[in-house]
Amino acid sequence: MRNALREKKIKKFTNKMQAKLLLVFCIIIITMIGLIVRLVHINRTDGERYAKKVLSQQTYTSTVIPFQRGSILDRKGTVLATSEKVYNIILDVKFMLEDKKYLTPTIKALTDCYDSIKEETVMDLVNKRPESRYVILKKGINYEKMMQFKDKEEKDNNIKGVWFEEDYVRKYPYKTLASDVIGFTSSGNVGNWGIEQFYNDQLNGVNGIEYGYIDSELKLEQTTKPAINGNTIVSTIDANVQGIVQEHIKKFNKDMDCLNIGVIVMNPNNGEILAMASNEEYDLNNPTDLTSFYTKKEIDRMTDKERLDALNAIWRNYTISDMYEPGSTFKPFTVSAGLEENIIHPNDTYVCDGGQSINGVKIGCSHIHGTVDLTQALMKSCNDALMQIGAKEGKKLFYDYQNSFGMGRKTGIDLPGEAVGILVPENKLSPVDLAISSFGQTFTVTMIQMASGFSSLVNGGYYYEPHIVKQIINQGGATLQNIDKVLVKESVSSETSNFIKNAMYLTVEGEGGTASGAKVPGYKVGGKTGTAQKFPRKDKRHLLSFIGAVPADKPEMVIYVVLDDPQKIEPSAQSSGIATKFAGEILKDILPFLEIYPTESTKGLNTSKSTPALPSTGTKAKSDKKTLGDTDTTNGNPNEDNADGSTTDADNKDTNKKDNIDSVNTADSLEGDSLEYNNENTFPESDEDGEILDFIPDTSESDNGSDIQSDNNN
Repeated sequence: MRNALREKKIKKFTNKMQAKLLLVFCIIIITMIGLIVRLVHINRTDGERYAKKVLSQQTYTSTVIPFQRGSILDRKGTVLATSEKVYNIILDVKFMLEDKKYLTPTIKALTDCYDSIKEETVMDLVNKRPESRYVILKKGINYEKMMQFKDKEEKDNNIKGVWFEEDYVRKYPYKTLASDVIGFTSSGNVGNWGIEQFYNDQLNGVNGIEYGYIDSELKLEQTTKPAINGNTIVSTIDANVQGIVQEHIKKFNKDMDCLNIGVIVMNPNNGEILAMASNEEYDLNNPTDLTSFYTKKEIDRMTDKERLDALNAIWRNYTISDMYEPGSTFKPFTVSAGLEENIIHPNDTYVCDGGQSINGVKIGCSHIHGTVDLTQALMKSCNDALMQIGAKEGKKLFYDYQNSFGMGRKTGIDLPGEAVGILVPENKLSPVDLAISSFGQTFTVTMIQMASGFSSLVNGGYYYEPHIVKQIINQGGATLQNIDKVLVKESVSSETSNFIKNAMYLTVEGEGGTASGAKVPGYKVGGKTGTAQKFPRKDKRHLLSFIGAVPADKPEMVIYVVLDDPQKIEPSAQSSGIATKFAGEILKDILPFLEIYPTESTKGLNTSKSTPALPSTGTKAKSDKKTLGDTDTTNGNPNEDNADGSTTDADNKDTNKKDNIDSVNTADSLEGDSLEYNNENTFPESDEDGEILDFIPDTSESDNGSDIQSDNNN
């Protein structure tokens, strides 16, 4: 019986059962294949979206790695601007509060290492923002200050929740050196004025990033993309020459108190600017500080707009942004135009009887020169002769050559804020205007236009585009771009250039020349003076100037000096001799640094190159030369452009000007206006006269205070 039951319970694995099992197995296999195909399809078509969805449900972290803004160097490698690495102190409040034993030692370490961080400040964060993961306690500490805290952290394992974020702060080692040229940066690595603005994209790099996520098993999956640092800019500026020029300007203006002073030193053979300065220098490390220019009471009384206007006036580069009437320094251009067109000749003579009467308007000369040849007309700065030359040229030729020499248009210099100047249009150039224009009045120019144009007159006739940068280098030191000289045009023939060079040399060295004050022992100096009367003419205020080249026969440098209305000099004593002597003092000190050596006797010449020219980080430029305030400021040469010379009256009938003048007392003769902001008698302003900011930029890239910055959970 038992055997029968046992046989009954045992069942065989029949074919039917095998078929069912096979069917189930096949269904499972097919399903798995389908799932795999589907997953592959999803991964290909929508994988990124699902990955982001998964990551969004996990703890995700990222840290920006800041780039280092490129440096600005002078032509010899001296660092003029650089970005130094600093560290921001970051507090992770939530992490610090994970264990009560972390709180006290962490706060104590912070307050011991950093005086500006107070215990009350940290406790306020603990009470009000306990979930914060990112709070900037202090910005801009150096490496030594960071390591001071790190040492404490290594000795005490209970110091938690503090870490250091890398950052960079812009530094200018020589403070005011070349401030007009370099410019400055505001927060966010935004360049303002100068090279900092013009080459902002080259100087800036690209931030890197360190990112990853913490999965459910607390494993950190991390990827780092390094920052790309900015490129380094090598300027054409010579820091030693720039320092000497600025030192001379400071000493001179202390005695003369000019409204404006501008000095340009450039290489006429390639357009490189070697030095460019004005009297309004400012500390690039603190560009919004007005205390060097105004008293505290004056600053406190300023409205926001007045403060902005004051800052823009200081930041503005006078040598490229301000327009003025050039005066007699334009005479070589007028003569060159006539020579080029074969209208006048070197041996031509002119009779100067003290002036010209044109359409009933009497226009005077500073002296009655008698009969002069073309060279003497330039040497003695004879307005009468120049008016006769202008009349021969006619208004079309004169206007065409003004444009050809680069007046009335931008030179293309690689700096922001270049003005264009204002020319009297050909169809409005009356005979009176033409006569006055021939010696540099009725139209306005910029200093860079005059320096570039004059360079072409003395370098053989080649007009080169002026530039302030010569090379761009990447972070690895490889040269990305060499900025070579750019020949814009051939302005005059070599014959005309040779004549101008000889006439300029005789103007300085020859008997009766107006520029004898520019002589430098051992050197051949050539140049031209200018004394332009300003509006209103009746005030008899002047803009004094000198433009010259060394060596006169084969120039290697051009210097242009402009002195706008020395306030401590009586109008009757304002003459171009002041500017000429000032230029001569600068030349004595800078020529050795430019490796331009004397060809004659060196007696009385500073030939040492060891003069400490750079203002400090350490040393200041020194000069054993007297300033003009220590010498006789009167013009000892009776032939110099002189506001005291015999003058005649002229009636300015130009209807385009606001001030109709019935009688104009002439200095260099009738020479006029340097554009004054607070003078109702001015030319209309150019719409391209500079980059004026309408806000005060935040330049505090490093906050050394204890102010807490906004929480940001990265």
